[in-house]
Order: sequence, then C-alpha cells, then structure tokens
Amino acid sequence: MSTHVTATVCIVGAGPVGATLACLLAEAGVSAAVIDQAALPPMELPEFDGRAYAVALTSRAVLEQAGVWVRLGAAPCPIRQIRVSDGLVGRPASPLHLHFSASDVGEDAFGWMVEARHLRIALNAQLPRLPGLSVFAPARIASVTRGAEGAEVRLEDGTVIAARLVVAAEGRQSALRTEAGIPVSRWNYGQDAIVCAVRHERSHLNVAVEHFLPGGPFAILPLPGEGGDGRTSAIVWSDRTAIIDRVWELPPERFAREVARRFGDHLGRVDPVGLRWRYPLSALVAHRYTDTRLALVGDAAHGIHPIAGQGLNLGFRDVGALGDVIAAAVRAGEDPGSAAVLARYQAARRPANVAMLAATDALDRLFSTGFGPVRLARTLGLAVVDQVPPLKRLFMRTAMGLSPMASLSPLRGLRDAA
Repeated sequence: MSTHVTATVCIVGAGPVGATLACLLAEAGVSAAVIDQAALPPMELPEFDGRAYAVALTSRAVLEQAGVWVRLGAAPCPIRQIRVSDGLVGRPASPLHLHFSASDVGEDAFGWMVEARHLRIALNAQLPRLPGLSVFAPARIASVTRGAEGAEVRLEDGTVIAARLVVAAEGRQSALRTEAGIPVSRWNYGQDAIVCAVRHERSHLNVAVEHFLPGGPFAILPLPGEGGDGRTSAIVWSDRTAIIDRVWELPPERFAREVARRFGDHLGRVDPVGLRWRYPLSALVAHRYTDTRLALVGDAAHGIHPIAGQGLNLGFRDVGALGDVIAAAVRAGEDPGSAAVLARYQAARRPANVAMLAATDALDRLFSTGFGPVRLARTLGLAVVDQVPPLKRLFMRTAMGLSPMASLSPLRGLRDAA
C-alpha cells in the first residue's frame, strides 16, 4: 500500500546544503520533505577523519536560523586573523604579505572551522525533531513529474510526495538538472587537492594562512585541537595533478615531510593526524538555476576552486536566499514554486555566484605560476593592498560573506514566517 505525503517543498539530497534547507524551511513553518539515496550517517562520534569546513559569518547566520548551529557536536574554532603570503616550496615566505584581523571590521571572527562530523551530527539531530519535515533516507527515486500545477516525486517503495517545488541538492552530477535540460559549463584546473589535518608544537592563535605556491594554494586553517589547545590545523593543499599523484603514494613519514616543507616552521614540528582525502579540482556553472517547479542549490548550481574557501558557503547562501523567497511567497499567499518566485531566487544568487567563480578562477591563474616577473608583481600587489584600508576592508568583508559579490538575503521572510 503506497504512502502519500504532501509538502510545500521536496528537497532531493540530504548533504549539508540540502539538509540545512530542509531544517530552515521547517523552522519557519514551511512543510518540507528531504530525500537521499544513502542512509544518514550514524549519530555516534567517530574519530576525527581530517575533514573540516570553513563556515563564514553569513553562513553561520543561516545555520543558526535552521537550528543547526546550536547542535554542533563540539565548539567551532573561530578564525580571527588571516595571513596571505607568496613563496616557493621549502623557502621562507616573502616578507611582503597581507594580514587581516576581524577586529578591524568590528567582528569577533571572519568565520569558524567546523569538523565535518560535527556538522553532520548537528543536522542528524535537528532533522527528526522538526514538525512538518519528512525524511526519506535511504530512498531511491522512481520518477519526478513537474508541471504547471505542481510536482510529484515517486519513490521506488511506492511513496508519493506531492509538492509545489522540487529542489535539486544532489551535487555536481545532479540528475534533476540533467533531466531538466539545464546546460552547464565546466573546466578542469589540472590540479587536485589533498585535505588532511596536522598537529603542531605551538598554538595557531586562531590565525588562518593562505600560502600561494607555484602549483596552487596551500591553506592552513585553525582547529580547536585536543582539549582546545589550538595545536591542530586543517590543511587544504592544492597542486598540479602530476605532483599530487606522486605525493599521494608516499608512505606516512615521507608524506609528513612534504607537508612540513610547505607548512613552514612558524608553529614548530608538524605531524599529520587522521586520514587524508583527495579531490580533483574543477569549476562548474549552471546556465540557469531554475526550471518548471525546480530550483538548483549548492554544487548542483555551481562549483568553484577552493582557493578562497567559499564553496560550501555559496551553498549556504543559496539556502538563505531560497528559503527567504519561499517563506515570503507563503506568507503572501503566492505559489512558492511559481516562475515569478523562482526568478527572484535566481536574481538573488546567480550573479553573486558567477562573480565569485570568476574571482576564484582569476586568483588561481594569477597565483599558480612560478614565473619570476608575475611572482614579483603579485607580491608587490599584496603589499599594496595591505597598506590600503578600503581594499583590505573589501577583502575582509568578502571573506565573511558580507561584500556585494557574496551577498546573502537577510532572511527577513523566514523570520516573519517563523
């Protein structure tokens, strides 16, 4: 016997972006269903696996509104300062650099580092407690029908979900985007990234470092550490694929030496902890974010280089903007899946996302070269920006998600609907 469920919004994909949107809508009193073909990860705390997210100031606001931030499994680590430098592997960084402090713009932090497992635990704790939110995981979709009057999602177990809007949050290989015929542009950077974590002798003092090397950026991001000692950092090491191929096969002790060569000695001895992960680096932009009764969010709509740490944050900003227009439509008695409502979402997010993609692409092309004259010019450029307060404020506000390029809706509709 089949089960029939009615929801205002049906979200396909229960990753960080899709699950946060489901929680955000339910907290605002908008009925929602979320589907994922995989079971939600277990609630137990596994050992730290080396993965963490940089959550910007505006993304924290979205997670707070969704009721997720308060449920994090451990205190996040604030990023209070950012240091940007240029150099070569195994050599001291140039004395010309950029140094940002959140206090310079009246904030306590640019953002927070959150372990991936703790965000998942928070989402898993929040999803089942919200009235008006149905979770189907694991579940496989048999068909999705979208039309002028509404949408219907059929699961292989016979469950039928009727909704006003379907949201594609299933990542870069989005089947819903493909089925809708939405074209995408992609390009490969010829780089891979290794993600891991390290322990070091001295505290990072809540300073994040972006060290530009010829093969790609090497980011050092502060984590709380054991007992909050500040002696653990997350690493995002981007480099040419051929170099990552060689490094990836190294035994632990030789891998540790390669990490230490790029890390530098400012925090003393460095030792990798947890697992290491590898990701190919590419960019993706959907030519539009909407179709009949369909909206794209997160990686289904865009993918960027990790050089500025903004990938997941763009997804959270999508969530804030889409949640805002849906709640405002419900409050006004509009159809939240109508073309007019979806056009507001696309206008709020696509230009900002495309601008961020263009900026990260340009940064990678500028900094991923060891050509002497280019290195000299960009190093001098860093020094100039460091001495020009308006430019520094623009960079800092962008890191927080507060600049026009990274604009986020103020969630007015969600607050009013809650």
